[in-house]
Amino acid sequence: MEAHKFTEKALSEWMRGRGPDSDIVISSRVRIARNLDNLPFPMLATNQQSKEILERLSQVVQVKGMKEIGNFSEVLLADMSELDKRVLVEKHLISPNLANESRNGAVIISDNEAASIMINEEDHLRIQCLYPGFQLEEAWDLASRIDDVFEEQVDYAFDESRGYLTSCPTNVGTGIRASVMIHLPALVLTQQMNRLLPAITQVGLAVRGIYGEGSESIGNLFQISNQITLGQSEKEIIDNLHSVARQIIEHEKAAREKIMLESPIRIKDRIRRSFGILTHAEVMDSKEASQRLSDVRLGLDLGLIDHVSSDVLNELIVMSQTGFLQQVYGRKLNTEERDIYRAALIRDKLSKS
Repeated sequence: MEAHKFTEKALSEWMRGRGPDSDIVISSRVRIARNLDNLPFPMLATNQQSKEILERLSQVVQVKGMKEIGNFSEVLLADMSELDKRVLVEKHLISPNLANESRNGAVIISDNEAASIMINEEDHLRIQCLYPGFQLEEAWDLASRIDDVFEEQVDYAFDESRGYLTSCPTNVGTGIRASVMIHLPALVLTQQMNRLLPAITQVGLAVRGIYGEGSESIGNLFQISNQITLGQSEKEIIDNLHSVARQIIEHEKAAREKIMLESPIRIKDRIRRSFGILTHAEVMDSKEASQRLSDVRLGLDLGLIDHVSSDVLNELIVMSQTGFLQQVYGRKLNTEERDIYRAALIRDKLSKS
């Protein structure tokens, strides 16, 4: 199955749903890390061993339990271009680690792209499920169902006292990373994020950029996830993140009310200036595009703009990234060309919205 099936469109089908609190929470994700028993972790595995892992895990997709969950297609990393890999990273279907460093790596993706199963990443198996809006429990339910099917077919590396064994010690235990991708422009504008960040980390959560560990926040988008997987049950991990994320959502709502009450003209001016620039600029770098799109999204959520859809804004978050731009225009672009084409693409999309 060619990767083109998953790289030709910026917007995954699952992103077209709104979901609860989707004015603030873009998506909810659960990722499960697993390894096969009696085989070295990917970083230590020989080429033959990593091939064996790939073959054993790929066969699971054909069993009845997986077919009952949905239709899945497998893409081998060796068959993909560097550009296709980059687009899948930008769509959050594979990790940067799998794209850059995997040996005998593959990804198994559901038709609606809500589930992606990475093979031979940092661990033998990484199951990722994404839902629109604030739906952590639903993402966990789907990931758990897929995990159950794999566990029926292969033996996982498991220790009675430590739990599931993983390459990174921070994933040992449940092997679960749950996260929400959350849009917090008002908290940034009111300079409350600097106060919130230490409080979030104190309760065992991490705040990262949109591509996870090591990435920066762009467009006021933050990924909030659990840091602890050992000593807590799956339910405790999900419940803790849900509780903290709910509080952050309420803080963002209060901050939005505050800026509309205290400086309505300034916020309207900011949002409409950004929309005007997006619809008329001839050159735009990725950082400015992300910030301007964040302003317009805020304007849409506050009812200050009604002539653009959230689907278009979600699409532009992906389409304005380097990999997808080059996919759209069919060739490698230098920095100046990317900035010109990015501006043109955004103008075109918004004019048709």
